[in-house]
Order: sequence, then structure tokens, then C-alpha cells
Amino acid sequence: MRTHYCGELNKDSIDQTVELCGWVNRRRDHGGVIFLDMRDKRGIAQVVINPDNDDFTLAESIRNEFVLKITGQVIARGEGLVNPKLATGEIEIVAHKIEILNTSKPIPFQIDSTDTSEEVRLKYRYLDLRRDEMQQRLRLRSKVTHYMREFMDNNDFLDIETPFLTKATPEGARDYLVPSRTHPGDFFALPQSPQLFKQLLMMSGFERYYQIVKCFRDEDLRADRQPEFTQLDVESSFMNEDEIMALMEEMTRGMFKSVIDVDLPNEFPIITYADAMNLYGVDRPDMRIPMQITDINELMKDVDFKVFSGPANDAKSRVAALKVPGGATISRKKIDKYTKYVSIYGAKGLAYIKLNEDGPASPILKFLGDEVTAKIIETTDAQTGDIIFFGADKIKIVNEALGNLREQLAKDLDLFDKQWAPIWVVDFPMFDAEDDGSLSAVHHPFTAPSVDAKTLEQTADTALSRAYDLVINGSEVGGGSIRIHQVEMQQTVLKLLGISDEEAQDKFGFLLNALEYGCPPHGGMAFGLDRLVMIMTGTDSIREVIAFPKTQTAACLLTNAPSSVPRKVLRELSIKVSLLEKD
Repeated sequence: MRTHYCGELNKDSIDQTVELCGWVNRRRDHGGVIFLDMRDKRGIAQVVINPDNDDFTLAESIRNEFVLKITGQVIARGEGLVNPKLATGEIEIVAHKIEILNTSKPIPFQIDSTDTSEEVRLKYRYLDLRRDEMQQRLRLRSKVTHYMREFMDNNDFLDIETPFLTKATPEGARDYLVPSRTHPGDFFALPQSPQLFKQLLMMSGFERYYQIVKCFRDEDLRADRQPEFTQLDVESSFMNEDEIMALMEEMTRGMFKSVIDVDLPNEFPIITYADAMNLYGVDRPDMRIPMQITDINELMKDVDFKVFSGPANDAKSRVAALKVPGGATISRKKIDKYTKYVSIYGAKGLAYIKLNEDGPASPILKFLGDEVTAKIIETTDAQTGDIIFFGADKIKIVNEALGNLREQLAKDLDLFDKQWAPIWVVDFPMFDAEDDGSLSAVHHPFTAPSVDAKTLEQTADTALSRAYDLVINGSEVGGGSIRIHQVEMQQTVLKLLGISDEEAQDKFGFLLNALEYGCPPHGGMAFGLDRLVMIMTGTDSIREVIAFPKTQTAACLLTNAPSSVPRKVLRELSIKVSLLEKD
């Protein structure tokens, strides 16, 4: 139907007769001459319709977002009429023939508007996706997946599909369940990841597997989460963590260069989980921010200020300081705002010391005394013009409060010292201790510990795992581990997690059985594709890089899903709904 794309025309096309197809981006009527900005996936070209055109009356009926076919001649724009903002700004097309392929109702928002609410954009997603910004993001996403596939294929990984209808297994979030008509009362689960199947593929001798796959988690949503998401899933036999990390680093470096022309470091730095938490408060540190959290427990143990001395003398608590360069200019009103912000993470307040030209200033100085104040300034290496914020509470609260405050301050004060900062986080704890004394897996129950089974039983609360996360600009873009490949170790881990032999056999019997038939050492990694593309495009939400995303309540405004199902269908599935009837 077309000879050229709109965005491909230039001065080399002058005098050519072309056929274009696309949408009307904008219509203008100037003194009897009609101008149309025609848009397709390659760009925009200006079409001129003169009054002597046989289709001029038809052209007068054209409105924004009509779908047209235009036949015309490319000419140079007149002197002073070149549009430098358009790639096709040196030319225009004088229309000879116009064909309306489809009309459009008045659209609920302008395609190029930046003021449209997200709710409206998601309801009319097919219109929102016409925006050049959205088109560019999804094209970049396509380039990312293409690069991933090519890299994995070139490194002898085999693309193998795994089931969507599978068995519910505990992986840290709720499963989406699917009823089975042929097995009344039983349910499939949509996979939170292909974890167990890719391990089974290693046991099957394929050695190198990958898949770009949809996963599902019924969990509370955030800007960087969706109930269904896409990941690059990778697994390999006979590779240790150093080898897997090196290969995945090579892929990431090449992908950034190929897709967005960014040179990442030749070697990504590595930090332990313990150091990340101690210095940055989070296990996904943003290394673009030149600020660290400083432990000042020893300085605070003997002060009269019990808000500090209490936590300083408690092994499960912490007193820490965060020096903010140039932060002395932060107003009291903004400090109150930050105090409210850290309360989200359980902090009861936000003490501070400002280093003004005439010396330190703070409501807490009288409780600390000159000597302790001087030591704090020395320990944090604070200078005149800086501010020091403090956290004093349980370790988790202090870490989360100051860690997230560090990131918020960097955004507000533009404290980033580089554009890109990848880092590996390693040596994660094997388990988290719950309030009731039970243990939960920090990653998943199939992650290998760094010790043998007997030592693990004796040191479960301190044992480290062979897990690793890749963090870029403060976001975890990928995570993986060496897996358990011996049945005795897997049984030990399940036992420590409070899973009985009977329950283990019921949930993981197929895995435990497979481990007894010559399972090779293996490990892998998964990259969150949505989050990775979000970072590469500089957006703040993964909804901006997914064609048809859900809202933060896991609803689809476009299709009104989820929705009710006729009772007849429920009866066929042996399901009875006992919720209150809707109004």
C-alpha cells in the first residue's frame, strides 16, 4: 500500500512520487491550503493539499487520527520554512490523491500531551501507545530482547520453554491459581519463575538453558512491580558463581553499548551484603551517590542522651550518621519533610547537626557535649556547610530509614557524581530469622549455602549463601545463585525452613527424586527485563515500558480485568464464590 515511510523522506527524495500510509498527527488550515502532519512508525512528514486538488473537499473532512493513504510529489520547502525539529523538515509532499482508510472519533486526549493522567492513558492504551515516546521505549525493549537472544545463542545456550500451568511452590510471594475442570477441587499455579524446571533441565543434561519468559506473582505492587512480568532466565551446569557473573556482566556491558551507546565499566565492582547494609542501608546500593552511612555506636554508648545511648548499647540496634555535603542549607521545613519521610520506615525522628560558618548548630548539641560532637564531625569527615543526619533504633529501622533518605536526598539535591553505576552484591545471608524464631529463605529454598550440610545445621542463623545480585543505579536488575545439587543438602535446607519430610515430598518430591539421579553442579540468574528497560530509558515506572500493564491494584483499565465469571462456568470448575454480592 505504501512506497515509503513518512519519516524516511528527505531532500534526496525530492521530485519522487510517493505513496504514504499513516495517521493524521495534526491538521492545519492556512488560507485555503490544508496542511497535514502524517505520522507512521518511522516519523512525521508534512502533506500539503492545495485548493485545486480534486480531493480538497474530502480533505476538509479530515481530522486528527484519521488513517489515510496519500499519493503525492516530494518537493523542497520554501526558503525560511524549513523545520529543524523534524527529520523530514526540509521537504513536504504535495498531495495528488487522498484516500481515507478509516475515520476517528474525537480522541479523549491529545497524543502528544504530557498532562494526561495515567488512568486515562491506561484506559485508552492503544492511543497512548501512538505517542512517539512510547513507540521509542517499546522499540528499545525489542532491541534489548534481540540482543539477549543473540548473546545467549552465541554462547551455546538453548532456548527451551517451560510450563505455565504448574504446581504451587513457595518462592516468597502468593501464587496465581488456575482451577482445573478435569480435576475438580485441584488447582494449577502460574509460575513465579521457571526455577525448578530449569534445574530439572540441568539434570537432563542440556547444560546451558535460557528463556525470555512471563512470570506471575500475586503481591502488593510498586512502581517497579507488576503481577505479570518478563525476565531473562538463565541456567548453566559446571559453572561457578564467578564464571556466571563474568558471563552475565559481559552480556550487560555489551547490551548497554549496543542498545543505548553507554560504556559501562570494564569490570563491575563487588560488595558484600554486610558492607552494603552497613555503608548504604540497602542491599541494592546506588553507587552514583557519594555518601555513606557511618556507624557511631562507640561514640554514643556513654552519652546522657538515652535516645542514642540506648540503641548504642543494644546488640540488635544501631546508631549511625549520614553526612550530606552542602546540606546545611536545607531548611527546617524540609527537615520536617524528611522526618516524615523516614517515619515510613519506622524511624521515630530525625536528629541532625548543621555545620554553619559560626560552628555546629542543633537542638541535640546540649545532650552530646562538645567532645562527642567534635568526634562525630571528625568521624564523618564533615565540613562547614554540611549537615549530619542521625538514626538510632533497631538495625533494620536505621538501615532502611537512612538508606532510603540517602537516595531521596541525592534526588532532591542532585548529588549524583556519575550517570551509570553497576555493582555486584554477594555473600547474602542464607536465612532470615522471623519474629517467632523460624527461618525463611532470603532468596529461595534451592539456593546453595557456602558451607556443608552439617555446618549449616549448626550455623543456620549466620550461614551465607552462594547468591549474587546485579544492581544498576540503585535497582536490582538481576539475581541468581549456585543451586543445591545434592539431595542431602536440599533436605537439610527444607528441614531448617520448618518443612516436614511429608510436606517436602508433597511439594518437592519430583525435585528430590531427580537430585538422586546424577545431578550436576549448576547455577543461574534471572534478569528483570521490565526493570532493566525502565532504567535504560530513564523512566520511573515499569508501566512505561510494558505495552499493556496493570495498575497498582493489579487491574487492567483497558479490558476491565479482572472481572466476574458466569455461575455456569464456575460450576463447571467446581468453584463456589462466597464473597458478598456486588452492589
